[in-house]
Amino acid sequence: MKMMKLGKSGIEISKIGLGTWAIGGGPAWNREADVKVCIETIVKAVELGINLVDTAPGYNFGNSEKILGEALKQLNREKVVVITKCGLVWNRKGTPFNKVGDVQLYKNLSPESIREEVEESLKRLQTDYIDVYMTHWQSVEPYYTPVSETVGVLNELKKEGKIRAIGAANVTPSQIREYLKYGQLDIVQGKYSILDRQVEDDLLPVCKENQITLQAYSPLEQGLLAGKLPRDYVPTGARANKKWFQPDKMARAMDMMDAWAPLCEKYNCSVSSLALAWVMNQDEQINLLNGATKPEQIETNVVAADIQLSHEDLMRMRKLADLADR
Repeated sequence: MKMMKLGKSGIEISKIGLGTWAIGGGPAWNREADVKVCIETIVKAVELGINLVDTAPGYNFGNSEKILGEALKQLNREKVVVITKCGLVWNRKGTPFNKVGDVQLYKNLSPESIREEVEESLKRLQTDYIDVYMTHWQSVEPYYTPVSETVGVLNELKKEGKIRAIGAANVTPSQIREYLKYGQLDIVQGKYSILDRQVEDDLLPVCKENQITLQAYSPLEQGLLAGKLPRDYVPTGARANKKWFQPDKMARAMDMMDAWAPLCEKYNCSVSSLALAWVMNQDEQINLLNGATKPEQIETNVVAADIQLSHEDLMRMRKLADLADR
């Protein structure tokens, strides 16, 4: 497994991290998680060299964190880099965000709320520290909190040893620069796949400029680029309203993956590994977050970290993606 530095933190992380949104199960996925299989998946990821695991309280109201906490009992905690988040709550007020099932989520990045959240996460994770604490969604009115106050309490948590590094998800370049005024920002999460390359125009340049790791989430477009879905697939739950799960777009994406067949043969890899490798090959500061719910998915996708695509093949795949998005 290829390793890389996490921003300026000095923490070493695997080039691929395990995302656990789906592991949490619940209304967003129209199913409950098989806890035993989920724990086995996390353990298998670490056995295969993935030392970075990402979770959040918002993943089925703490269930993902609880499952990770159980998995950590079977692992050497000091060898696992845990990311969890703050800023999305359901048990206190904030700015209304969206509903998951019948439960309303709120945005709240006030120092008081973050203090409560970190203790709740530590309890669910059954650990006494969090390696990377990340703001999940940014503060907006009417419960707006200045970035200076949010970063201020995060800096305090670092000094207290409850967190080791600070990250931010769903941010703009200007928000990143605001964070940097008040403290060290080591990682930024942004959606990045061969079918969604907006970060190349905004987040990636500012991350490179400031030695911040860009962690790409949804590199398989919620499973579409795994190449396993049938052409008559009808999306439900979190997939239903997504751009690439609309009938015309989904058909074009599947045509694109069919055209990858010679490349899969050339690099001796699966469609999903090729899609993941494409993202990781874009820049050395990119870390990739791959969701998995079964050990065999980890075994299939972990090889992507070692695939070195030629410039010609990278451009060929980009052109095929442009055709799919015409």
